[in-house]
Amino acid sequence: MAEKFDVIVVGAGPAGTSCAYTLAKAGVNVLLLERGEYPGSKNVMGGVLYRKMMEDIIPGFYKEAPVERPIVEQRFMMLDKESALTFSYKGLEWGREPYNNFTVLRAKFDQWFADQAVRQGALLVNETVVLECIVEDGRVVGVRTDRPDGDVYADVVVLADGVNSLLAKSLGFHKEFRPDEVALAVMEVLKLDKKTIEDRFNLEADQGCTIEIFGDATKGILGTAWLYTNKDSLNIGVGTMLSGLIKHKLKPYELLEYVKQHPLIRPYIQGSEQQEYLAHLIPEGGYRSMPKIVGSGVLVVGDAAQLVNAIHREGSNMAMTSGVLAAEAILAAKEAGDFSEKALDSYRVNLMNSFVGQDLQKYKDATHHFEKFPHYFEEYIPLLTRAASQMFTVDGSSKWDKQKKIWRDLGSPGKKFKIARDIYNAWKVMK
Repeated sequence: MAEKFDVIVVGAGPAGTSCAYTLAKAGVNVLLLERGEYPGSKNVMGGVLYRKMMEDIIPGFYKEAPVERPIVEQRFMMLDKESALTFSYKGLEWGREPYNNFTVLRAKFDQWFADQAVRQGALLVNETVVLECIVEDGRVVGVRTDRPDGDVYADVVVLADGVNSLLAKSLGFHKEFRPDEVALAVMEVLKLDKKTIEDRFNLEADQGCTIEIFGDATKGILGTAWLYTNKDSLNIGVGTMLSGLIKHKLKPYELLEYVKQHPLIRPYIQGSEQQEYLAHLIPEGGYRSMPKIVGSGVLVVGDAAQLVNAIHREGSNMAMTSGVLAAEAILAAKEAGDFSEKALDSYRVNLMNSFVGQDLQKYKDATHHFEKFPHYFEEYIPLLTRAASQMFTVDGSSKWDKQKKIWRDLGSPGKKFKIARDIYNAWKVMK
């Protein structure tokens, strides 16, 4: 006889484990399935974890969780071939409780988080691939796995199986995502001793820094590179729209090597040794690409629901919030004894009313706008760096003359009007 659980969660990333932890803590019989050898073995993100959402689940988690460094500085670098315009915020308040965010290594953190769900009573089964959802009379009632006699049943199945959720697709919740709706990110973890990291990034002991890099790092393609500090390693990576890679016929590992060899990035990583190479698809379509996320007996969370704010490089926080809200909807449905789409729809309502839905709606047109007009990265970032170079070079010219030259370099009146219009359009999709 096939085994039956109250809830089956497919995927032990931040969204799935948040859901499983919340349900298990409430006494629900939960099965957490992970296709990897262990949670985190298949998961990739730049490496920033936001405290607030995680602490809502496990208060004071950072006192025992394998976090790397609390971030006290966030830098933003507009990169050209041999120059960069950089601005940052450094706040020492972020280096003490309650903190803002941390760098993490997913292979360590996801294992720890899943273990906390197990301690609450969830059953974690690794190295298990879910082949399809079992549907009876229009309702999802379980999953079929690749294990012998692998059919498992439940009142509700939660799909947390990543950006290209084949399970949600098989249910008709979404079509194949287009190349301009997903990004491909590649990353390396580079071993570097603790003292060298702190010296190079101007940090004191156990402080962290993140650098977001725009412009030449992606050769003008919509995307970003990043450089994050761990305790004794660095995360360096680059993520670009899949459509851009196809158009420019670029291989992702070539782009990452280009970033590593850039003359303004190379000094940060000099003398480091590669520990790990990772690649992962990231949902970038945002609000307009969201699939159906509620059905009878089934909910979709995290990356599988396209819950990523690419503008602010937020994803894990949205994933965790979606997992908790899914768990709360399931608890309410369980109390009512009704697992229909209508009964579970409180998840969708609460998600869209939360910061997750509000932020996705705020930036709903941003990604497609910047993808459609690549000159923001190809032309305007070099324009900014040239203007800064002109203004800050002391050569006997007056600052009035420098301002006039910068203005002339913008081009004809028509070109200036186009720049002004582009700035206005960018403001419209970001406001």
